[in-house]
Amino acid sequence: MVNRSQYSKFIKNEAHKLGFQFCGISKAGFLEEEATKLENWLKSGFHGEMSYMENHFDKRLDPRKLVEGARSVISLSLNYFTDHKQEDSNAPKISKYAYGTDYHFVIKDKLKHLMEAIRTEIGEVNGRAFVDSAPVLDKVWAKKAGIGWIGKHSNLINKDIGSFFFLAELITDLELDYDENPTKDHCGTCTRCIDACPTEAIVAPYMVDGSRCISYLTIELKNELPAEFKEKMENWMFGCDICQDVCPWNKFSVVNTEQNFSPQEDLLGLNEADWQELTEETFNKVFKNSAVKRTKYSGLKRNIDFLKRL
Repeated sequence: MVNRSQYSKFIKNEAHKLGFQFCGISKAGFLEEEATKLENWLKSGFHGEMSYMENHFDKRLDPRKLVEGARSVISLSLNYFTDHKQEDSNAPKISKYAYGTDYHFVIKDKLKHLMEAIRTEIGEVNGRAFVDSAPVLDKVWAKKAGIGWIGKHSNLINKDIGSFFFLAELITDLELDYDENPTKDHCGTCTRCIDACPTEAIVAPYMVDGSRCISYLTIELKNELPAEFKEKMENWMFGCDICQDVCPWNKFSVVNTEQNFSPQEDLLGLNEADWQELTEETFNKVFKNSAVKRTKYSGLKRNIDFLKRL
């Protein structure tokens, strides 16, 4: 019992040293309540062309199927909020999270260091790191670990810093102290995120039709953008921050201190004309090691051209 408490405290201290704002720990097990929710969401077709969401259904609901002997899910959050803005208000817009270096690289590096610290301190520990690229329901685990509550826009919200943060996990075979005090839902009667969504993607409180979400349309969708969204994109060419920007809890957001999240050189200074005339060479220069590379040049150009025709 003493070791369990000591190990848990050590892990949380190391996580904070690495820059993670919050670290909570849950007991690994089957997410019974989420099984029906996920099944209904998929049956409704809210995942659009994200067919990978249909894969590994059992693994999404039970981390013990991802890591042999898993006992603990260590949930972590990393702030990405910034007060930097694109200089031309008429330029096509990019979500805040993509201003700097791709968060997958940044967080995976931190998780690698955290895992190394755990093994150095404790000994041989079996575990794996996850950054939204594997079948893990990260928001659910973060909620269980007390990091925040899932808002009506389906993003996790924390009372102290809002919702502009990434989530990640370490799933290990360590027996640890568990944070069994989930945060109460503080959305109340507020519907600002629902009212503000231009594509009406939030079809009900806590229920998002992903196939209508601007982030999905500009990143996940590989085919042509549907004509029905022609006048509803609000000039977003990569991702969308609308539902978070209008959330009252984000008045508590604080600027991140992660150097890797500083805006890519030249990014914020590109004006509307620069984006319309974007070349593949400029794309590769501005978005080197950026999450925007996910769309490839052709995808971003498709989005920009779609906006131009408005």
